[in-house]
Amino acid sequence: MPMNARILNLMEEVRSGRCSPEEAADQISGLRLEEIAGFARLDLGRSIRCGIPEVVLAEGKDTTHLVGIMKRYVEASGRCVASRATEEQAAAIQQSAPDLTCEYYPDARIVILSNGTEKPSSGGIVGIITAGTSDIRVAEEARLIAEEMGCMTLTAYDVGAAGIHRLFPALNELRDADAFVVCAGREGTLPAVVAGLVGRPVIGVPVSVGYGYMGKGEAALASMLQSCAVLAVVNIDAGFIAGAFAAQIATGVQRE
Repeated sequence: MPMNARILNLMEEVRSGRCSPEEAADQISGLRLEEIAGFARLDLGRSIRCGIPEVVLAEGKDTTHLVGIMKRYVEASGRCVASRATEEQAAAIQQSAPDLTCEYYPDARIVILSNGTEKPSSGGIVGIITAGTSDIRVAEEARLIAEEMGCMTLTAYDVGAAGIHRLFPALNELRDADAFVVCAGREGTLPAVVAGLVGRPVIGVPVSVGYGYMGKGEAALASMLQSCAVLAVVNIDAGFIAGAFAAQIATGVQRE
């Protein structure tokens, strides 16, 4: 198993004297937990331990709690991502941290707060495809997460089975991808089609688009789980999981 790149970087900091062995050991332990005012226990070691940044689920959170959590993560690692955030939450984060950079992506409902620390670069490439334009909101969540984990992304949107001839030129443009995320609602056909055409791992994301019997992504999920083509399937609307998984795969390919 290839060594985690963040750990290798940390070892280089120890060798150069920029970090003490004790500080490095604390980070490598991956058990850097911190409690904030009795309402949250932050996992500050997740990124160094797993290679996946801690992403804060904004949905349902008290805005004051959300702001406090994100600001502390930025202090610890330079960047923090919140998913399923509303415009009001994004505005509150921006107002409470005027000295930090706050980016809000309304399609993906993602907030990225940073102190200027750059994203890592892994060299991996993730291709992201949607069946229709209604699936773009989930695809954009996957795209931003994959990029936050250091990957380059290539996208092809609205190339679904209803007009399958659109898919083939799109795949040609994404031929350098190390892994694919394919988002589809309704009957969820597209991920299986893509998996039967490309020689890279494919992650299917059922999207809560569709109505009537088994609507809201349920038919798409069932269809992807029954695929005879080889693909992995995540939960309905799980753009974060798909993007992170694809980034892990793409990063691993580059380390081989």
